[in-house]
Amino acid sequence: MNAKDVRKVIVACDAGMGSSVMLAATLRKQLKGLPVEVEHTPVDAIPADADVVLTHAGLAARARAAAPGKLVIPFQIFLGDPAVTRLVDTLKKGGDLGA
Repeated sequence: MNAKDVRKVIVACDAGMGSSVMLAATLRKQLKGLPVEVEHTPVDAIPADADVVLTHAGLAARARAAAPGKLVIPFQIFLGDPAVTRLVDTLKKGGDLGA
């Protein structure tokens, strides 16, 4: 998938501790000015119009099952994870996101 084709990024969670809500808010700020919407949803309720799903590595299999065919990017830490940084950089600069 190319960065120019991404219109919606979902931060999917399960724990309900607020960390993923903070990540979604941070992404909105980092992607401000780009035609990319960022939403926070439960991992089992990923919307069909999602282009990219960010989720904790422990939830990646559930996210793939809930959103077949979508690019799922797992991460280990909620703030400052290299996978999230790569996504933001690629969305800003353009290029291939993978799968």
